[in-house]
Amino acid sequence: MILISGCLVGLECRHDGSTEKDDDLLASLKGVNLLPFCPEQMGGLSTPRPSAEIIGGDGHDVLAHKARVIGEDGEDVTVPFVRGATESKKLVRLFNITSAYLKGKSPSCGLGTIFRNGHQVEGDGVCAALLSRNGIKITCV
Repeated sequence: MILISGCLVGLECRHDGSTEKDDDLLASLKGVNLLPFCPEQMGGLSTPRPSAEIIGGDGHDVLAHKARVIGEDGEDVTVPFVRGATESKKLVRLFNITSAYLKGKSPSCGLGTIFRNGHQVEGDGVCAALLSRNGIKITCV
C-alpha cells in the first residue's frame, strides 16, 4: 500500500477546495493499493481554508519548534499542521506503508521545495519532513 496526497487522486481537499488530480500518476499506479490522505484536514483544518506558508524555516524547523506555519489571514496554524503530520505517521505505521506520493511545493507535503512569499524556496513541508525522517520514501509530484 502507498500513501498518496488526496488532492492527487481527485479529492477536493486543497486549501481552496480544488483538486490536483494527476491522471498520469494514477495510471502508472493502476493495481496498487493507495491510501489517500490530507494532513491539513487530518490536523483539523477546514476546506476551504486560507493558504499557509512556513515562516522562519521549513517543516523540519516547525517540528523542532523553530518555525511557524501562518495562514494568509495571519492565523498561526502550526498546531494543526503538526497534528496532521503526526496522524499521517500513524497511518504509515498502522498500514505498514514504506512509500508515499505527495503534492509538491505544499507547506505540508512538499519535499525539497515549498512556497514562501509567492516564490519557490528550498525546504520540506511539515508532513514530508516527519515522514522522511521516519524512513518513508517520498516522491513529490
